[in-house]
Formats: sequence, structure tokens, C-alpha cells
Amino acid sequence: MKHFFQSFYGKLSILFLVLLILMGAAQIWVTIKSTEAFYKEAEQTLNLKLANDLIPDFEPFLEDSIDYAGIKHMFHYMMVINPNIEIYLLDGKGKIMAFFAEPNKKVQKENIDLVPIRQFLNEERESLLVGDDPRHPGSKKAFSVAPINIGKDMSGFLYVILGSEQFDSAIEMIRQRYLTSTIIRGLLISVLVTGILGLVLFAFLTRRLRNMNSVVQDFEQGQFHRRADVATEDEVGQLAGSFNKMADTIVANMEELQKTDKLRRELIANVSHDLRSPLASIKGYLETLQIKESDLTSETRREYVDTILNVTNGLEGLVDQLFELSKLDAMQIQPELEPFSIADLVQDVVMKFKPVADKSNIKLEASLSDQLPQVHADIGLIERALSNLIDNALRYTPENGTVEVRIENSQKKVRVYVSDTGYGIKQEELPLIFDRFYRVEKSRAKATGGSGLGLAITKKILEIHQSNINVESKVNEGTTFSFNLDAWRPAFS
Repeated sequence: MKHFFQSFYGKLSILFLVLLILMGAAQIWVTIKSTEAFYKEAEQTLNLKLANDLIPDFEPFLEDSIDYAGIKHMFHYMMVINPNIEIYLLDGKGKIMAFFAEPNKKVQKENIDLVPIRQFLNEERESLLVGDDPRHPGSKKAFSVAPINIGKDMSGFLYVILGSEQFDSAIEMIRQRYLTSTIIRGLLISVLVTGILGLVLFAFLTRRLRNMNSVVQDFEQGQFHRRADVATEDEVGQLAGSFNKMADTIVANMEELQKTDKLRRELIANVSHDLRSPLASIKGYLETLQIKESDLTSETRREYVDTILNVTNGLEGLVDQLFELSKLDAMQIQPELEPFSIADLVQDVVMKFKPVADKSNIKLEASLSDQLPQVHADIGLIERALSNLIDNALRYTPENGTVEVRIENSQKKVRVYVSDTGYGIKQEELPLIFDRFYRVEKSRAKATGGSGLGLAITKKILEIHQSNINVESKVNEGTTFSFNLDAWRPAFS
């Protein structure tokens, strides 16, 4: 039961029932007031000429002077015949001159407001017209009135209240029984029937909210596959759709975090491996120099120092690459776009790697189309990307192989290809080669592979140029990397 009152359905149901009861009570009040007004207006309409019809019975008591005894006797007689009325004799200013009252019953007001009386006599009545009740100051009742002559030189009014105090008492008793037996019973039936139908409808309408709440709770408990049903396009359906999108985003972020965490662990392991080996080598050579310093020849000592310097240069390159990749990840490097000749840049980079290719007995060449347009890019970053791709191709191409850099003009783009006739890459490894520290050759030997950061850096450089890098490869046949650059067109062309 406590859970019911705390639930949205319970709160909505209680609020509905309270509003229903208040509305029923208001309806009872309006019905009673409307019924009273209807009855009074009908009674006034029926008795419009009542006061005028009673005047002949009172005129004999008012011919020369006021016969108070006779008038009161006549008042009493009339009220016995019709207990629904009270009769008052008023002077021209509305002052009560005569009336009949039961023992211990007195009027509480000596003057009657003449405004409604004049409206009545002037027939300025569109609906119920009420006047003062002398027995209850502040209370208004339906009435009938007619002008009457009092004596020879005085005029006044015969004022008849429709709904005497005795009549009000009887009506109040009947009203109590009526409310108890009819109106309240009808209200209870209405509230009961409407309440049951309302609760059933609310249960139906809130069912989707309860189902969605169950899905959210299951999702909170780790059932990340749960999704809410989107059956309609109303607010509940929109809420369910928003939750599903949020859940998909959370799951995708979690998968990305898991992937990032895996990469972080691999990064730490790979950096540790790449640092441990050269540091151990440096330490070994330094210890050897320290222990056997007097026994080593100058030639051997120079060989050790050269080896230490080469290893240190390799470490410096690794740190530089890590720093460069971190700045690319953090978007700290923004390209400085300018027009330049991609053909000249390719020729320069090829010439830079020509000695390395010749040393490895690999043919390195550039194949350039005629009338190549200039490109709009950062010349330093594009040189870095080309250098990484050529260096990668030379590392994985055996002797007597070929590495070719080809450029083609494609509409508003310039397409750059770096192809080799090397060992190739397995299809299942192609999506992984741009991950940092990933190497196709798993030994991590410097002779057969670099740090595993070159392709990752190249991909980041092309991404900030709004370009993607593609790769195609066949095992034992070779690999081709390619990417687009925007062609630069002069403003006047």
C-alpha cells in the first residue's frame, strides 16, 4: 500500500479522486443554488399580482385611519391560509407600519429598500428580483408588491415576502433529507463509477511509464541491451525514444572507453618495451665502458659511444613522435593552409629517402601526371605524412622491390598514392594498422619495423585536413596507401 501511494499512478489516482469529489461538491452547491433560484423565480412569476389581489381585503381597514388590530388579524388570516408568505404594510418611504409576527418573533429591520420595489412596479424585471427580508437583515427574498392608499392623504405599499420563515424551516428540513437520500447518493454513485473508470484509464495510460521505468531500472542494473518500446509519437513515446538514444550513446561511450582503456594498457606496455630495450642497451654499454675502460681500445670505445648515440637518437625520435601524436589528439596542431606544388613536394621527399632505398637495393620512384594543380594544405604536415608512408613502405619491402609515389588529378581533388611490392598485410589486420604502436611484424625489432606510431600520426594529419586515408593490400604482392587533398584554384579563375 505504501508503494502504491508513492507511485506516480497512485499520486495521479488520488489527485483525480480528490478533484472528482471537489467537482461533485461544487456541482451539488451549484445545483442547490440553481434550484433555489429557479423555484424563487417561478414562485415570483406565479405570484406577480398577489399583492395587488390582496389590496381589496385590506382597504376597509385603511379608509379613514389605520385599523392596526384589523390589519394584523387579516395578516394572520392570510398567512394561515398561505404559510409561504409574510405580509408587511409600508409607508411611502419604506418604513414598516404593520406586520404579523408569531410570539417571540420580531422583525430586525424597520425600513425596506425601495429600489427593487420601484423596479418591480415599473416592470424592470428580466429575471428574479429580490428585496429585503425584515426578519433577516442582509438576506434577500423574492417578493410581490402593490401600491396602497393609507387614509385619505397617505400612500404606501403592501409588501409580500414569498418564502416565509416558517416556509424556510420546512424547506431546510426537506433539503437535509433530500441531500441525504438523493443528491449525496447520486454523488457517491457518480464518484464511484467515474472513479473506477478513471482509475482503469489511468492504469492503461501509465502502463507504458511503468514499463519504461522497468527498462530504466534493468539498464541501471547492468542490462545494457534493454530498450523501451516506442509505440506512439506522443510525449511518452518521445521520452522512450530519447531514452533509447541516450542508452545507445552510453553503450557506445562505454565501448569507446573500454577500447581506450585497452589502448592505454597497450600503449603503456608498448612504450615500456620500446624504452626498456634501448635503456638496457645504453646501460649495458655504459657499464662496460666503466668496468673495462682501461682494457678497451680507442676503436672499441668509439664503437660503444656511437652505438649509445644511435640508441639515444632512436629514443629521442620515439619521444618526439609521442609528443607529436599527443598534440594531434588534443587538437593543439592546426594546419596553416597555403597553396603549394604537390609535385615538387613529392620530388623532394623521394630524393630525401633515395639514399635509404638505394642502400636497401629498393627502387624508389615518383610518377607524376602532367599539369597537376597546386593543393591547398599545410606543406609541413603533408611532408610529414608522405615521409611516414614512404618510410613505412621501405621498411616492409624486400630487396629488389619497388616503392612508387603516384599523383593523379581528380576533379577538384588531387589523389596521392604510395605503393610498394612488399610483404603485404592480411585482411583481418588492415583495420588495426592505424592504431598506435600496432605493428604487422610482431617482433618489434627495429630492423623490420618502426615505433608503430607513423601511420597513426599520418591518419591524424589527414583528419585535420578533412581527408581520409585508404589502404589496399594483398599478402606477398604489396600495399597501397592513398588520400585526397583539395586542389587550389585562384580566385580569378
